[in-house]
Amino acid sequence: MTTNGATEQYDDYVDADSELGVDEYDIAVVPSDFNVMTLTQLIDNRWVRIPGFQRHFVWDLKRASKLIESLILGLPVPQIFLYEKSRDMNLLIDGQQRLMSIYYFKEQRFPRINRRADLRRIFDEHGKIPEDVLQNEEYFQSFKLKLPESLPGQRNELDGLSYDTLDNYRSRLDMRPIRCITIKQNSPSESDMAMYEVFNRLNSGGVNLTPQEIRSSMYHSEFYDMLNHINAEKGWRDILQSPGPDLHMKDIEVLLRGFAMLVDGDEYRPSMAKFLNQFSKKCEKNDHDQNEQLRLLFQSFLRATCNLRDDIFLNPAPPRRFNIALFEAVFTATCQPAYRGGGLVNKALSAENIEKLRADAEFNAATQKATTQTKNVGERLKIARSILGTA
Repeated sequence: MTTNGATEQYDDYVDADSELGVDEYDIAVVPSDFNVMTLTQLIDNRWVRIPGFQRHFVWDLKRASKLIESLILGLPVPQIFLYEKSRDMNLLIDGQQRLMSIYYFKEQRFPRINRRADLRRIFDEHGKIPEDVLQNEEYFQSFKLKLPESLPGQRNELDGLSYDTLDNYRSRLDMRPIRCITIKQNSPSESDMAMYEVFNRLNSGGVNLTPQEIRSSMYHSEFYDMLNHINAEKGWRDILQSPGPDLHMKDIEVLLRGFAMLVDGDEYRPSMAKFLNQFSKKCEKNDHDQNEQLRLLFQSFLRATCNLRDDIFLNPAPPRRFNIALFEAVFTATCQPAYRGGGLVNKALSAENIEKLRADAEFNAATQKATTQTKNVGERLKIARSILGTA
């Protein structure tokens, strides 16, 4: 299995499964004008956060300099979109490159290309770039504007200036307003599906985000930290037949589906995207012990599979996709008794039983059409419990 994140590697992957009608939700769209000084302060105090699905900073010095020049000259710049997740937390939906260009110019440091992925992880952890990292020449160089000549043979007077040497232009930059569109879902309060759709639509033009990339950003929590941790387990990578994490988090979605069916499968209702969003939101409230129970349970499941051949969950016929429906049914049926009893899986899985489940006509019928309908999801789990002896 390759690691390029292609949907073709996963059979029964839920991609565009959302059956959302946006008009079912009360959404407020509020325009605000924050000046440059205020916006950088909002990043520092974590009122504005950059979600995990966003790319790391990719602009070069010339492009970032042109943005700063436009702000100083009062030229129009594109608006920024924010999603109000809570009163004190706004996720940046669109405008990362612009906002980080401003942030870095104010800090007078420009990130080196070969360290930007590292800097993104540091920014995620701290909510900003710590001072010792900012001053580290391995990560940053000085941010001095790099601008072309105003006219042939006529130097641009802003070229080579840093934030500290802007002199009279500094206050002009600091007070320059930038239009920010804040989107908030008023109701229903128990669901963020409308915001999920807003993320999807605003980013679908160029970023081509997967549902799980959006979901991981909207509902990031200690539960998702746990998912990312177990996603790197060697036993799990062997089952997926993929040495490294999927670039678009489709392996994370497989894990999420497994846990969602394990915990709330009896309450499943379509669509799958909505079900996974609701479960992700619910798990934001998990305490450490709840996440630890799920982690240990998953590791016990991996131990129960250690004697199986690595490709047991791949379809036998080319292109040998990972069969999510088969894995989901086996994982849920195997782990549910242990989960409900507060214990761990302590019995090795039988390859013969898994092959018997794969070959079962009724199980296959429930995987061929309308795979995420309640009846078919329930039928697959019922058959799996019967064949695996966990009913």
